[in-house]
Amino acid sequence: MKAYVSVDLEGMPHIVSRDHLAPSRPLFDEARRIATALVAVAAEELKAQGFEEVIVADSHGAMVNLDVEELPEHVELVRGFPRPLSMVAGVEEADAVLFLGYHAKFGTQGAVFDHTYSGRVLRSVYVNGVEASEFLLNAYVAGHYSKPLILVAGDEALLEGDVAHHTPWAVRIPLKRSLSRYSAVSPSMRRIKALLREGVVEAVKRFRAGEARPLRASEPVTLRVVFQSTAYADVASLTPGAKRTSALEVEYVARNIVEAYRLLELWVLAAYSLER
Repeated sequence: MKAYVSVDLEGMPHIVSRDHLAPSRPLFDEARRIATALVAVAAEELKAQGFEEVIVADSHGAMVNLDVEELPEHVELVRGFPRPLSMVAGVEEADAVLFLGYHAKFGTQGAVFDHTYSGRVLRSVYVNGVEASEFLLNAYVAGHYSKPLILVAGDEALLEGDVAHHTPWAVRIPLKRSLSRYSAVSPSMRRIKALLREGVVEAVKRFRAGEARPLRASEPVTLRVVFQSTAYADVASLTPGAKRTSALEVEYVARNIVEAYRLLELWVLAAYSLER
């Protein structure tokens, strides 16, 4: 069997400062060590539970965050950005899916680094009328390929909200509890590693029992995006078939979630180009 692990940074334990989030920042090495250590623990336990291979998708920022020298031998690493399907590139190759270090969507009170996909470009993303976090977007893509999400570890606000509501079968492991957007309480790394190992064991047990299932978005998919700037909406509205619904909003009806996801990625990249 093959497992797929998508890894973000903002939902990792002890990561609370913007100085953690980019290679040029002074605390990035600490964030890299934390994320790499937890990925290694998850991959080792997945191997112990019968998964011969683990695909790890490095999925924060430029997507080159993990220390490749510290990952187990049975891990295959997806790195770099941009890439097709971004945070879940290659998910169709796996049997089961896990999300590590995930955070809450933009506008969530009591969440660290709340944003959706690109905080600079996007205010909100709606799929078939439901406001979507990165968790939900990525779970829908996995579901499109009939891959069940079995575990999510990250910000407590995300777990108690979106994850509990949309994928109640997935094991939830809180890595941090927010005190503000830039402050949180996390257990010790030793405790977190133990919780993660226990969580993987339980998640695989549920997977084998058939309790975990793919999360699918109904088709066609109506994608509605609220941008942070009218300039970004201007660019997105140039898409053939797109509808400008307000100064900041653009809507598009896609055949499925994969088409909608690819378009969202393209709109974000196009918005970035305006700032060069």
